[in-house]
Amino acid sequence: MPGHAEIPPAVRSAIVFPAARFDGALLARLGKSGPRYTSYPTADRFGADFGPGDYLAAVAARRQRGGRPLSLYVHIPFCDTVCYYCACNKIVTRKHERAATYLDYLKREITMQSQLFAGMNEVEQLHFGGGTPTFLLDAEMDDLMAHLQASFRFAPDALGEYGIEVDPRTVSPERVHSLRQQGFNRISLGVQDFDPDVQRAVNRVQPEAETVAIIDAARAADFRSVSIDLIYGLPKQTLVSMAQTLDKVIQASPDRISVYHYAHMPHLFKPQRRILEADMPSADTKLGMLQLCIERLGAAGYVYIGMDHFAKPGDDLAVAQRQGRLHRNFQGYSTHADADLVACGVSSIGAVGATYSQNAKTLEDYYALIDAGALPLQRGIRLGMDDLLRRAIIQKLMCQFELSVAAIEQAFPIVFADYFAAELAALREMQADGLVQVDDAWISVTPKGRLLIRNLCMVFDRYLGQQAGGPRFSRTI
Repeated sequence: MPGHAEIPPAVRSAIVFPAARFDGALLARLGKSGPRYTSYPTADRFGADFGPGDYLAAVAARRQRGGRPLSLYVHIPFCDTVCYYCACNKIVTRKHERAATYLDYLKREITMQSQLFAGMNEVEQLHFGGGTPTFLLDAEMDDLMAHLQASFRFAPDALGEYGIEVDPRTVSPERVHSLRQQGFNRISLGVQDFDPDVQRAVNRVQPEAETVAIIDAARAADFRSVSIDLIYGLPKQTLVSMAQTLDKVIQASPDRISVYHYAHMPHLFKPQRRILEADMPSADTKLGMLQLCIERLGAAGYVYIGMDHFAKPGDDLAVAQRQGRLHRNFQGYSTHADADLVACGVSSIGAVGATYSQNAKTLEDYYALIDAGALPLQRGIRLGMDDLLRRAIIQKLMCQFELSVAAIEQAFPIVFADYFAAELAALREMQADGLVQVDDAWISVTPKGRLLIRNLCMVFDRYLGQQAGGPRFSRTI
């Protein structure tokens, strides 16, 4: 907002961002395909010309500068059933012995990575994703966590954020307590929808009582944060069913709630072909569901963080946003902006220094590279000055909904108005729609523009449209 330069930092940290403002006609008109900006450049720009040597150089450069805190991501790709809506990198199998083989290779990769970062700063953040991380048996998780803790130096439980995604159908309350003892202090539950008809339509039948029991167990086990994932736009969903699900979620009182828009792209994801087109809600109904989520969660006291994330005002995400420390990475919004992301497991993506790297996407390639004694990464990208500049701008807009022109000019050798003349012209057109305010000192996203933040960030993306065949992204709304 204009005038922010005169507001002392201590006062600004207490500012609560205005709630997102819903304008259905505007959202319907401006919604289009676009990146979610969990990285910039986005993963479709990664190439095979980036290899292990480039990654080793990035680690060496980071060591030379003294290192930064580490964030670890561990990918467990297995699920025992397929959810029809899912677009994750996963392997559906009921052959549990495949997990034992995978864990052997995963631990070997963890050892390689730990040797590269030996003596550098400690791990402050850990996230297990998938797939279904709790596909692993309790004893297997014990073994894996012990290996991680022997390989890396972790911050104390009170300081570190150690999270895991769980499918309530695959864990018991006793398993939740075990996860806490193994070192996890944050837990995220996939719910998607409580309506039985919707659950059957997406092949994920999950009784409400089962989910609530896991939430209660997480509270009893002293998890610091409980998150719930919902999806709107699923088959069989209606405004009534969505309202009932929201009522139940609010009653459960999680610390964070993610409400994702279902991206129906059956041409890309085979499981989605099992969803009947006739069961899909209309575009108007989906917009109505989004409005319902924003209004109901706002009335219940949740802060709209951005994109699809809501949090209680005292949650670390909300605090980080108020203090200007919020960050966005491949797991969504994060409080650890100053950490290098070390990723382990098939298909996982890391970010060290001015690079991104992705591991082999198939188990066969992943295993073959590790057997050859090599890091299992297959592609990535080195960021140039223009990439770093645009990444900084997109991060600020995605996380803080405002950008100080002077701060960018101090960090990069540019004159903002000259370097981004075309982008500023495009933003001024969006200003006419009430999405953003632009002046010589600040770019400020309005409450109306917060729901179209991806559109605003796309203005600064120089790669859009360069790829043959066009980008393959979900819709921004």
